[in-house]
Amino acid sequence: MIGVATGESIARLWGDRYHCQRPAIACVLGFTETALIAGISAAGQTPSDRRITALADGEFLLRGIQPHYHYALPPLTAGASPALISRALIEALALPLYVFDAGLPLPRLPEMIDLGGAPARCLTTGQAMTAQTVAHLWEQGWSWGAKLSRQYPWLIIAECVVGGTTTALALCESLGIVARDCVGSSHRHSNHAQKWQLVQQGLVHLPADADPFTCVAAIGDPMQVVVAAMALRASQTCGVLLAGGSQMMAVYALARAIAHWRQLPWCPEHIVVGTTRWLIEDQTAQIHRLAERVQCPLIYTQLDFNQSRHPALRAYEQGFVKEGVGAGGCAIAAHLLTGWSNLEMVHVIDRFGDRYHDSGGSLMAN
Repeated sequence: MIGVATGESIARLWGDRYHCQRPAIACVLGFTETALIAGISAAGQTPSDRRITALADGEFLLRGIQPHYHYALPPLTAGASPALISRALIEALALPLYVFDAGLPLPRLPEMIDLGGAPARCLTTGQAMTAQTVAHLWEQGWSWGAKLSRQYPWLIIAECVVGGTTTALALCESLGIVARDCVGSSHRHSNHAQKWQLVQQGLVHLPADADPFTCVAAIGDPMQVVVAAMALRASQTCGVLLAGGSQMMAVYALARAIAHWRQLPWCPEHIVVGTTRWLIEDQTAQIHRLAERVQCPLIYTQLDFNQSRHPALRAYEQGFVKEGVGAGGCAIAAHLLTGWSNLEMVHVIDRFGDRYHDSGGSLMAN
């Protein structure tokens, strides 16, 4: 049930090492005004929807099925939020959960851990974040990486940043990794041309000799620096699964670049990127090629929703949504902990979907 796309030797050893060991999940929420550009993301139909997507996903991860939500999950073009998959498996596996606010545009929930960040401006400005914000978020991520790595054998580090594949593209390019036409998308068909046009506008502001902090401050988002620090520090003493696709490959590249720049320990044998089959099989992206260029081990869940009774979950098989909020990472954890077959895992998620639907939540594909 776990496939390997790149870095097979490291990936297999990593899986063997953390088999049957229960991880914690740390989900880092952030925001970039890049998300407000028309058509840039399908994670919310309108700019107003996309402004609350990370908050809504974070609330759903933390609180599960409730009669009322402060930030209700916004409607999607098709399919269901991947937060449904993640929450179903977090409950089933009893995973310890930490949700971090790295920079959100609206008030967070009390249960969210405040990292003292700020939302990023649009990457086209070349001034997405201040140097002070980046330095502060780095220290916060480093501190939490140390704390969590002392408590758990391995960590799933997830994210939710609408428009984050565009900042991931910009970050990879700023670090010298050719990522044009490679990154994924919440759209059924990746909008590469739009992303590349925006990224070019941001990259012209960067000096040729920009260090990694300068790069992420210019064209990145607050999640990236937090997760890079958290992963770099945690991997010194425990395993790390960076749960996501393009965004986490960019984070992997950032962590490695900072480690070399600052002469910090770099432990690649302890870090893998974990995603979903839907993203691996996306013919409009080139995730496998991006992973090879980043030189990161990439594993993926073979989860298949063709037999799900919920249309919004079956929509994943038509290329909608694909990944997010640690869905792939949680499924990989379930494979390692339980050995469930695909039908068993779909049954667990479907039962959760039934409860969500019975509570008044919508699971109908549009």
